[in-house]
Amino acid sequence: MSDTISDADKIRNKRLAKLGATRPPQPAANTNESSVPSATSQSSTDHPPPVAAAQDVNTAAIEQNKSSQPQEAPSAPENPFQKLGLPKNSSNGPRINISSAGARVDPQTPQHASSHGSRQAAKKEETIEAWEDRTLSTIFRVTLDPEKLSDIHGNELQFLQGVRDDLQGGSDPVRLSTSVLDQAILEAASNAGKPTPLDYLLGCWKRVTKQFRQLKAKIDDLKYAALKEARRLCMSYCIFAVTMPDMFGQEQPDSNPLTPHLLVDPEDDRGVCHEFLTEAISRFPEDESIQAALVRAVEELSIKLGRISMNGDYKPYVLGLRNLVRYPAIVNAIVQSPLFLPQRVPSELIEVRTLLGPFFQISPLQGEVTTSYFSSPKTREKNYIITAQNALRMSLRAHQTDLLDIANHIIRASKEAREKMLDWFAYCVNANHKRRALQVDQKTVSSDGFMINITVCLDQLCEPFMDATFSKIERIEVEYLRRSPRVDFKEETKLNADQQASDVFYSQRLEGQSNFISEVFFLTLAAHHYGSEAVNSTLNQLEKDLRRMEKQIEELEADRHTFATNPARLILFEETVKKYKDQIDKGLSYKMAVQGVLLDDLTQTRSMQFMRYVIVWLLRLVSPDHGYPKTRLRLPLPQEQPQLFKCLPEYFLEDIVGNFKFIMRNMPQLITASQSEELVVLCITFLRSSEYIKNPYLKSGLVTILFHGIWPVFNRERGILGDLLSSMPFATEHLLHALMKFYIEVENTGAHNQFYDKFNIRYEIFQIIKKIWTNTIYRERLLQEAKINIDFFVRFVNLLLNDVTFVLDESLSAFVQIHNLQEELKKSATMDPTLKTEKEEALSAAQNKAKSYMQLTNETVAMLKLFTEALAESFTMPEIVQRLADMLDYNLDVMVGPKSSNLRVTDLQQYSFEPRVLLAEIVSVYLNLAGKQTFIVAVARDGRSYKPANLEKATTLLKKYHLKTPEDLAAWAALGEKFKKAKELDDQAEEDMGDIPEEFLDPLMYTLMEDPVILPISRTSVDRSTIRSHLLSDPNDPFNRTPLKIEEVIADTALKTKIQAWREERKAAKTAKIADAGLMDGAMDTASG
Repeated sequence: MSDTISDADKIRNKRLAKLGATRPPQPAANTNESSVPSATSQSSTDHPPPVAAAQDVNTAAIEQNKSSQPQEAPSAPENPFQKLGLPKNSSNGPRINISSAGARVDPQTPQHASSHGSRQAAKKEETIEAWEDRTLSTIFRVTLDPEKLSDIHGNELQFLQGVRDDLQGGSDPVRLSTSVLDQAILEAASNAGKPTPLDYLLGCWKRVTKQFRQLKAKIDDLKYAALKEARRLCMSYCIFAVTMPDMFGQEQPDSNPLTPHLLVDPEDDRGVCHEFLTEAISRFPEDESIQAALVRAVEELSIKLGRISMNGDYKPYVLGLRNLVRYPAIVNAIVQSPLFLPQRVPSELIEVRTLLGPFFQISPLQGEVTTSYFSSPKTREKNYIITAQNALRMSLRAHQTDLLDIANHIIRASKEAREKMLDWFAYCVNANHKRRALQVDQKTVSSDGFMINITVCLDQLCEPFMDATFSKIERIEVEYLRRSPRVDFKEETKLNADQQASDVFYSQRLEGQSNFISEVFFLTLAAHHYGSEAVNSTLNQLEKDLRRMEKQIEELEADRHTFATNPARLILFEETVKKYKDQIDKGLSYKMAVQGVLLDDLTQTRSMQFMRYVIVWLLRLVSPDHGYPKTRLRLPLPQEQPQLFKCLPEYFLEDIVGNFKFIMRNMPQLITASQSEELVVLCITFLRSSEYIKNPYLKSGLVTILFHGIWPVFNRERGILGDLLSSMPFATEHLLHALMKFYIEVENTGAHNQFYDKFNIRYEIFQIIKKIWTNTIYRERLLQEAKINIDFFVRFVNLLLNDVTFVLDESLSAFVQIHNLQEELKKSATMDPTLKTEKEEALSAAQNKAKSYMQLTNETVAMLKLFTEALAESFTMPEIVQRLADMLDYNLDVMVGPKSSNLRVTDLQQYSFEPRVLLAEIVSVYLNLAGKQTFIVAVARDGRSYKPANLEKATTLLKKYHLKTPEDLAAWAALGEKFKKAKELDDQAEEDMGDIPEEFLDPLMYTLMEDPVILPISRTSVDRSTIRSHLLSDPNDPFNRTPLKIEEVIADTALKTKIQAWREERKAAKTAKIADAGLMDGAMDTASG
């Protein structure tokens, strides 16, 4: 055998020295070897000999322990990675010795008798040499005996020809020992018949570790020393198999040899167990290649997982990473990977080009997964869909639990790892601002499933500090927003500040380091906005798109007959129809999957818990002493708004509204009493102090939450919030004013469709008021409001009258149109087809209009009835009473007058139109105001619609259909008489007044002015009640459209004096006329006498 060492071996030996304190291979001595056969001697020249014996272990007497044979490890399953093309080489590789000094067990060391000698006396004691040979053979499944090719457990043993030849050519006996173990391991791993040397070595590691655990650590125990050395050598060669596979005659593979083993159960022979990782980590300081190999393996796991969906075998990849991140040293290495947070990765590629992205990408919302869960969605029964959604949720929950565990271990590993993890979360949300655009191109943003997993993970990271008493709420630092925060909200719309004011505010940076609670709190808020709330928006848009495509298919099918005679065009037609149907099926599958993900009780409960904390944090921010919830919140809020609150991103409140709206509509049973209380406080606070929020639609969302909260659900007839709204002191004190205030505000939202939006919002307000009206405390509050805030209440009443007037007119006019069109279409047999089509389209439009407005009519009239019953005085103020009287008279005339037959249409029920009920409601309003003389006079002065005959016809209908009690009927008849008498007196007064001078007439109403005022810009004189009434609906001068407030008008005292003088003059003239008539009558009587 040659004594020379190749350059490659020299380099390799330097590497080996780091791991095992090695010495270069030495020629074996043959002087003490007895009778070696020539074949063996010849063979020994083909293999490097083992190293010279190491120093003996200096031991005293040792205790002979009775040790059991190691249990046979379960056979390794078929390797699924053989298809990857990893080379298999059975040729003998080079022999390299990595034994450490003092590692060899000296066979001459004396053995002490066993402490259990009395029980073993009958048995022949096993020498340490025999034990070592047997144990190493069992662990490494090798043999030096060509006749013994299996152990006592039936496991196949690999015959080591090279080691045997070397031993036979030297002085050492032919048996396995730690002195030849390194050579044995190298030969066995090179010829093991496994896909890779590491497959063999990991099994050996499991067995040696198991044996090692069974022995108690004793410095003077030769068995312990032998196993310790065997374990060290095994680990060293495992590392070589990963970092230098060519040592075993293997070609350098394209992938990391360790990667497939991370996918195997750690308890499997091929798996990477806890002890292996612990030992590998302990060698990090002395060999950087171990750390690099582990990082590369994790990177490969990530890359491979990026090509797999939830339909594939993704679980081993997730569990592989989950096992690794339990070790802080490995985590600290992983976060240093360039793949962990690469620079400038497009948002749509984050989930495949970052290390953690593929793990968070796994979701049932992946395209091929949704179609597998919900194939042929149109044909599926409801029970099937529910079952599939439940299965989907269970899979996703398990995966999200794994994701949380991974993130949690990374965060807890070290400060650096925590910062890197937070940076990654921040990059995910900051790169996905486009997800909240009006039109989202899904190809330019991260997927819905990825962002939902991010949101859920962050929600769970917040759970430790979100206790029921809000004890840690103070640790959420408002200063975070001005300390170069990770979350980018510079371009986001602010709650109540323009971009310039916001930029100035945030340019004033604060010093200091934000705590982890603050970091994760604001990251979670952003994740909700760009994650789960964006998915809610996607779902809403998807439902609209599906309806649109269904309509398009209907339109296409209607034209099918036009292609019947042209086969070529018919084929194109069928392809187009199929394309639409496939898109609808795909959309329906995705919709069902999204619903399955979002309608998860556990996920939404966590989400609500987080939103509850956000609510309390916002309320603390605006409360004067920042003490909420420990101190009670007082309304209205201070007029001076905190600048920080004004500059908060609008989505801080928007996400709360969106989250609770979704839950109220779909999962109201999840909302608990404790969550309800903070939610009600939030809604009332920002409706009562609505100037704190700029966006009217955001405020309308607060109304919608209260509206959904009073819907009957399950066994709660008053809804989730109904009882709370009726009993909670904060609500009884502030809710009614808050609703009335927003009722007024919503008149002008600034949007192009504000006219129609206001009716939808006011409808919800009406429903809430109706629900709380049974509580007398609210009625008392309303009376108090009407007395204290007169202008505020007058504006509310004026807008209520405007709504009643408009919706009644629109509804009843629609019924007249429907009646006329239905009568015309009865004669359609002789009608031109084109004209008939036009009539049918007009009828459909009128029917839709009637359905829409009739529901609003019923609610507004009912609300008018409630308020006039409680506050008759407020509805008969000069600014209001005449408009109210005119509106009631006009609609009564439409309902019972000569043209009432025009309201008769087919199937009234489909429009929610009940004429008798509506008539009874209008009559109730009359009766509520019957005690007010100003109202009676106003009705009498209505020269257009007041007709005594209408009151008589109404009386007939009320009696015929038993719509009113006898007492109400009597009051109605008496009211009619009052109207007649007031009409007679008013007519007489007008006759006595004669022609009124033009300058005394109100230019808008053409009535005699009582209290004339001068408008400051146009210099026009009008009656104060007239301009006050006008300004309630229009804040501009009616003559030149300049802005005007009632406080700016100037009393026209000169004109008022003239009017009073003229009235006195007319009164004196009338008195004189009466006196003259009396004298003349007396003279005539005398003459006749």
